[in-house]
Amino acid sequence: MSTTADLVTALKKELKAAQMTYADLAAKLGIAESSVKRMLSRGDMPLSRVDAICRALKLDFAELARRVADTQPLLAELTQEQERAVVADKKLLLVAICVLSQWTLEQIIGEYRLSEAEAIRCLAQLDRIGIITLRPLNRYRLQLAKAFRWRPHGPVMQFFREDVVLDYYSGGFDGPGEGLLLVHGSVSRSLAPAFLERLQRVAQDFAQQHLADQKLPEDVREGYTLLLGMRRWEFAAFTALRR
Repeated sequence: MSTTADLVTALKKELKAAQMTYADLAAKLGIAESSVKRMLSRGDMPLSRVDAICRALKLDFAELARRVADTQPLLAELTQEQERAVVADKKLLLVAICVLSQWTLEQIIGEYRLSEAEAIRCLAQLDRIGIITLRPLNRYRLQLAKAFRWRPHGPVMQFFREDVVLDYYSGGFDGPGEGLLLVHGSVSRSLAPAFLERLQRVAQDFAQQHLADQKLPEDVREGYTLLLGMRRWEFAAFTALRR
């Protein structure tokens, strides 16, 4: 989440871009230049003062806030509390999965039995959680990094293990563009991370292709779920037979 200090930092950049000196700003605000220097050096001021500086710069406060939001670090992982909030409401979880795929509000309510008000409520809640930054006209910016993943032992993955995995694997994986590969083997411990890195690249390629194909007509696109995993594991029934 952005802070007043972030807003002040952004204001300094805007002053520099506008080639406005502290003396120029002081004159527009009707205060001493020393007060401006002290105010900006501390990085702390009331929002009313921020708003006054925006007027002096002829900059809309909402636009400043958007620029600040765009500079915030993207999340590679949510906290336990954030995930717990997402999974507690199945409609919210559905919308969270949709925004991960960069769906618009119109796509969400067109595909699922959610009213526009319900979908907007979910978007607003995802904004409060920190997954997105909600913008005018119910557009949003995803606040998750490309390397984002659900916590391995967090609430969301626990929900998928208990309620989703069996449903996913109940399919035959024999349709067009479908497949299930199960490969066992012993490899060098030093090489195992390299294989995992390759899997992560495949996941990123899939995600990027999804975004690129959003401009294609809906009748030539199909929803797929790519599930990748690799771990040290042996079926418990086989382990019981070891000497």
